[in-house]
Amino acid sequence: MFLSFVMYANLFAQISVDDSLKKPLKQVLIEVQARFHVQIKFDESLVKGQVVSFADWRIRPANIDKTLNNILTPLDISYTLVAGVYRLRKFDYPRWSVEDGKEQLAYLSSLYSDQASWEKRKTELRTCMYSALQLSPLPAKPNSKPIITQVRQMDGYTIENVAIETLPGLYVCGSLYHPAKSSGKIPVILSPNGHFEHGRYNKDQQKLCATFARMGAMAFSYDLFAWGESLLQFKDADHNRSIAMSIQALNSIRILDFLLSQKDADLQRVGITGASGGGSQTMLLSALDDRLKVSAPVVMVSSYFYGGSHSESGMPVHLCGGDTDNPEIAAMFAPKPQLVVSDGKDWTEHVPEIEFPYLQRVYSFYGQKDLISNVHLPTEGHDYGISKRKAVYAFMAKYLKLDIKAIQGTDGEIDETKSIVEPEKALYVFGDKGERLPAIAIHGFDEMQKVFDKATGK
Repeated sequence: MFLSFVMYANLFAQISVDDSLKKPLKQVLIEVQARFHVQIKFDESLVKGQVVSFADWRIRPANIDKTLNNILTPLDISYTLVAGVYRLRKFDYPRWSVEDGKEQLAYLSSLYSDQASWEKRKTELRTCMYSALQLSPLPAKPNSKPIITQVRQMDGYTIENVAIETLPGLYVCGSLYHPAKSSGKIPVILSPNGHFEHGRYNKDQQKLCATFARMGAMAFSYDLFAWGESLLQFKDADHNRSIAMSIQALNSIRILDFLLSQKDADLQRVGITGASGGGSQTMLLSALDDRLKVSAPVVMVSSYFYGGSHSESGMPVHLCGGDTDNPEIAAMFAPKPQLVVSDGKDWTEHVPEIEFPYLQRVYSFYGQKDLISNVHLPTEGHDYGISKRKAVYAFMAKYLKLDIKAIQGTDGEIDETKSIVEPEKALYVFGDKGERLPAIAIHGFDEMQKVFDKATGK
């Protein structure tokens, strides 16, 4: 059936009008710059092919922020204002503005006013977090024994590389640092590594755990999922899958099982510390597992940043309780001793005035405000460098009763020269080329997902 001339003309006119309401995003941004006398920066790849419907109707003449939000939000693009310049980026769900984070934390704080209301909130959060991670109930432990390499003797401590089967055919690898001489029960410290170059082979990570051992603790440094020796089983892209967050939490729980089964482990002196992504794991495990007694998340506690990887925020943990955030997760460790280390050149720059007062308030519900502390390094950046390690050494020495004098020079300063940085291959469990990886090891993400689903009853 043919359209009448009048009907066709009307349809053509309508299409023309609709098209006139659309503009290329790049053109719209140029017009916004001129109208508001601002500078907007973006990658060409971000705006290429993007079209804004009803473009001119999205302008709010008196408000540049509302204008940009109206234009960018439907396109999954966000922006930050840095040094007077609006910088565009693809919408990043775990990265908020400082003001949004501050507002969210104030809202969360309003939900409880005393120990009883906070304990109720904490119980609800923990139950939900286990469920969000698909770890409720925890899958059964494989019956296999850990794979342990030959002991390496160092000055004042030893090192063994260890692989633990956490699901059938799935291994997490790490290195166990132990005092060369000890008697009786000794403290235990977990140290999940962060997203730093070389992972657990990183010199800062090695020095940290070696120094803990010289102070009298057994310390365990271990890989992220699909990092380090985990790459013998998976691709590095698998690290940024949502389920990585669950696997890492399960790995940490199983590592804690292993460490606390050691005959000289002191179950009452158990600590955890990690930086960056390791800080995310530190906060999460501290909130989930009561066996931990002391916690030190480094350069990660922030009300407006939830982690730059799905391995830190890919599972809906932060949606629990009608939304939570990292400071509230850190607060779940109250009233046990906790040190928050922050700096001035990443998302922890506002800890002294935003996140730390919030944590103090929660600790005050227990009358233990002195058990939460903050070391802020305003001129430093995002790392687990010597200044951060010194702060954590002193903290762990105090609450785990470690011998800090063992790592001090004659001038009283921390001396790490006896904490050796080994070549990467020295820390391998499965050989230089992975030749000792067990035959039962799974290979590939799809196979791991099937094993995880079966183990968790899906």
